[in-house]
Amino acid sequence: MRKFYTKLIALLVVVFLVGALIAGCGGGSSQSEARKKVLKVSMGLGEVEWKVMKEYIFPPFEQKYGVKIEPLQIEAGDLIKKLDAMHKANAMDIDIITQDNMQLAPLVAKGLVEDLSQYRNMIPKEVIPSLIPVGEFNGKLYFMPYRPNVEIAFYNADKFKEYNLPLPKNWDELLQVAKTFKEKEGIGRVIIKENLGPDSTVQMFDLIRSAGGDPLVLNDEGSIKAFEFLKEIQPYLSPDSKKADWNTPVEYLAKDSVYLVENWPYTANVLVEQYGKKNILAYHGWAGPVKESHVLGGEVIGIPTGSPNKEMAIKFMEYLMSKEVQEKLVTKLGWPSMRSDAYGKVEEWQKPYFEAINEALKHAEPRPNVVYWADVDKAINGALREIIFEGKPIKPTLDKYHNMIEEAKKAAESK
Repeated sequence: MRKFYTKLIALLVVVFLVGALIAGCGGGSSQSEARKKVLKVSMGLGEVEWKVMKEYIFPPFEQKYGVKIEPLQIEAGDLIKKLDAMHKANAMDIDIITQDNMQLAPLVAKGLVEDLSQYRNMIPKEVIPSLIPVGEFNGKLYFMPYRPNVEIAFYNADKFKEYNLPLPKNWDELLQVAKTFKEKEGIGRVIIKENLGPDSTVQMFDLIRSAGGDPLVLNDEGSIKAFEFLKEIQPYLSPDSKKADWNTPVEYLAKDSVYLVENWPYTANVLVEQYGKKNILAYHGWAGPVKESHVLGGEVIGIPTGSPNKEMAIKFMEYLMSKEVQEKLVTKLGWPSMRSDAYGKVEEWQKPYFEAINEALKHAEPRPNVVYWADVDKAINGALREIIFEGKPIKPTLDKYHNMIEEAKKAAESK
């Protein structure tokens, strides 16, 4: 009898375990279906930008496809680390990303994003052509265009009129404008960003390329000319140049402490709508001795490898590139559009700023997508610090930092 009960209990345990396994499989299926109703979207945005996304961009898509968008605030540098960790753990939990176009190479090199070549026909014919190559690596398309960005020159129209100054179109005229403001007011009123961070890297890229140089070489003739010019104009620049980043110029312009500075387009919306500064206008900027050049900034769209909801992510990717969405981003946030046909609904006061943006975009060049970008950034700002702030000779200093970049390049290629 005891053997009978023992066998019965053993049988019941087996039945229980099998039932649990079946239930578990069913539960996993249910969880998988539930996950398909959620789209996890990673973006690095400010508070106002998230507000527009949640109120104007996400709801129409959610309603159309019966999906709930879960927004994730992840900055560009952190995103690479997060995706890498998820990928290595085979536990990807992000469906779609928008990423700074300067930080794409590591995502491709580490296999963290899907090859989107088969979806190339989704790119609207109205897209600015120069935006497409930014997402291409080794003949394959890994990122879709989404949000271009370029710095334009903001100026105090009242002060330029007061001193009868033309808007500078080249380095010589820029130097003369800076000298005039310094002579008339006893302090520099022109900013070239020298904060020894990403913002000063952007400005140095513009100067070096405008002189025909290559910032990845850094000790060529164009690079030398750029630093020579910066050293010449330095005594006439605003002392705030050393603190200027992507944000502070707005305050300087609003308080009339600076009369000319290159900054990102969002500046216009803040100055006009928050500060009522209708006397701060903008144009595309100035050329160097060889050409006019502006860093092409902005973001692109990518889909992480192993995206749990890839099918819906593809739909959302196409939606973000639509005229409907791009128009909203233009009018609500003042973002430049990836499309040439998305400016029809802008307010009258916005039009001159977008004219300046579109003109600057004609001269925009993307930053090179190299995995050793951190070393390039460090080298450019190291050279800036030593040459401009410490007074070290230009050529030997640039030679030193050229060698630093070359070493970083070789180290990256050997991996």
